[in-house]
Amino acid sequence: MKKTILSIAVLGFFSLSLFAQDKVDENINTIIRKQGLEQSQVMETASWLCDVYGPRLTGSPMLDKATEWAQGQLKSWGLENVHTESWGPFGQGWELKHFEMHAEAPTYFPIIAYPKAWSPSTKGQVSGEVVYLYAQTVEDLEKYKGKLKGKFVFTDTLRAVEPWFDGTATRLDAQGLLDLANAPAPTPRSLRNFGFRDNEFRQKLNEFIYSEQPLALIDRTYKGDEGTVFVQGARAKDGSPRDKGAEILPQVTMAVEHYNRIFRLLQKGIPVKLSMELTSEFTNPDGMEHNIIAEIPGTDLKDQVVMFGAHFDSWHTATGATDNGAGSAVMMEAARILMETIKESGVKPRRTLRIALWTGEEQGLLGSVGYVGQHFAEMKGRTAQSVKPEQAKVSAYYNLDNGTGKIRGVYMQGNGQVEPIFRVWLDAFKDLGATTLSMSNTGGTDHLSFDAAGIPGFQFIQDPMDYSTRTHHSNMDNWDHLVGDDLKQAATIIASFIWHTSQRDEMIPRKTLDLGDNASGGN
Repeated sequence: MKKTILSIAVLGFFSLSLFAQDKVDENINTIIRKQGLEQSQVMETASWLCDVYGPRLTGSPMLDKATEWAQGQLKSWGLENVHTESWGPFGQGWELKHFEMHAEAPTYFPIIAYPKAWSPSTKGQVSGEVVYLYAQTVEDLEKYKGKLKGKFVFTDTLRAVEPWFDGTATRLDAQGLLDLANAPAPTPRSLRNFGFRDNEFRQKLNEFIYSEQPLALIDRTYKGDEGTVFVQGARAKDGSPRDKGAEILPQVTMAVEHYNRIFRLLQKGIPVKLSMELTSEFTNPDGMEHNIIAEIPGTDLKDQVVMFGAHFDSWHTATGATDNGAGSAVMMEAARILMETIKESGVKPRRTLRIALWTGEEQGLLGSVGYVGQHFAEMKGRTAQSVKPEQAKVSAYYNLDNGTGKIRGVYMQGNGQVEPIFRVWLDAFKDLGATTLSMSNTGGTDHLSFDAAGIPGFQFIQDPMDYSTRTHHSNMDNWDHLVGDDLKQAATIIASFIWHTSQRDEMIPRKTLDLGDNASGGN
């Protein structure tokens, strides 16, 4: 009985100690709120990133210009050690110079379509008939032999288009937040190869198409409608399209309504003739790429670091606003807020605060994986094999990359030890709609690189808005789809999390790191 009472007393003391350590600094939060909500510059920063320096395809000249601008902006706010760090090799970059596509027969109409990144130029304007290639076996290919040269090859079937009766944008409701709060911890699992089931036929199909030398390969956007086109990168005959000398056919993604119309004409036996002109340029001759790094120096714990960041690169058909100009602008704004808070309060962070803006995320988290590999762990792909001394000095990494929606909480990445800490910090922003802590993980962005190396890495829960339905990797990903009040809220909350992480006596608790072939809690 005495042992039980003693245990309860010790646990109670431990809980009180945690609470005392993680008590919110209301004076600092007041300044952060003023800077973030009343004197925000986040939408202006986003406009520079998107309207002036968008799109920011990795390896492109526009990304280099955006990088130079961002460094200058961070320096103007007073951040120190502003620099870039190289990673790679990435391979050749790509820039679109001109594109147009038209239907010439049986009737004229302009077509909404976009070339895939790394598509080569045509020889001026080219024209030809459309052929639908339907083949599931090597034998099916025989009937197309000699019939694709000089043609536009359709590679998709029809896709039904349904009305959006409930609209395209949503916010998380009470039930959705409850489901996240009740979600179990993610189960670690081996990284898997998501290749095609029949790679052998896919390879033969690719070889056949390239031997026929059509004018272009055309698919339709796999989701979206009403002129929204979701576009990413082209495929080479072999290897990566970023490889110097790679053989690549022009590849185009067409708006579903125009694709469907042409497809129905072909079904009726009516020939369709298209014309197209594509001018592009391969760039980045040294093949290397760069992340942007800047710091706010710490004081008594300056050798320890709190990191925060977002990916800076985008795809090419719009200006990369919700993916991920939003995240980059919010993290830059958080850095500005923190600098102004330091000036106004006279209080400096204990740990060094380090912002990182990543490139190559859209091609597979390449920039953040490269940085983690250089500083924190020996990496095999995205999996840590061993850790480096710097790894022990990073308290946490905070990431934002799920569009323009406001923050509703934090994905704890299976790290239950952070729950009492984050609960205290998050409760300070209940009035702004941020309430939920979830043990689950969200995949596909740069916090996974840190989590894989045993560093506490977190992505914030955000309202989905119209991210997946309208803007993510689409031609509609422009500044106009950013919600200013949401970005202000996000920058304010993140700045507070960074500050309170920097001031703790202890670093953020860590999960056990399993080195080797298994991913640590990733999707």
